[in-house]
This record gives sequence, structure tokens and C-alpha cells, in this order.
Amino acid sequence: MDILIKPLVTEKMERLTEKVNQYGFIVDKRANKLQIKKAVEEMYGVTVDSVNTMRYAGKLKTRYTRTGVLVGRTNSFKKAIVTLKEGETIDFYSNI
Repeated sequence: MDILIKPLVTEKMERLTEKVNQYGFIVDKRANKLQIKKAVEEMYGVTVDSVNTMRYAGKLKTRYTRTGVLVGRTNSFKKAIVTLKEGETIDFYSNI
């Protein structure tokens, strides 16, 4: 099971990174906090202090088009906010 799906790089997450050394990831819905902590530590070589998780339900979206009304859902996902030990950082742009 691939636990880390992708890092969250948004303005809000950048502010959290600068202020309190927290990083965001989209993770597998079945992963627990211990698995997420282990995956981040192995992938980025850092020490994780704590992990906060939240689940987002998919929302119903409706679009009016020329051919009629289209109804669909956005994907549900799980987000993890990882707090690192003081003085450690993750550089998402180094392996581009």
C-alpha cells in the first residue's frame, strides 16, 4: 500500500510551514497515524513530532450544459498534517 499520495503545496500550507514547521500530504484513506509517520520519516529522512489527520467527503457537483444537466462527485480523500522536530525541513522542490 502506497501511503503518501502527494504533498499539499498551497498558500495556507506554506504559511503553516513557515510558522509552526508543519507539512501537508494527501494520504491513503486506510492509513493510520503511525503508518503515515513511518512513511514520511523513510521518504524524507526527517523526525516526525506529531501527525494530525482529517477525512474529506466527496462533494456533489452540478453543471448546466447545452446538452443538459451533468451531475457528478469529487473524490473523497484523507489529509495529514505532519509536524516535524524543531530545525528540520522538507524540500518538495529538490527532486524536480
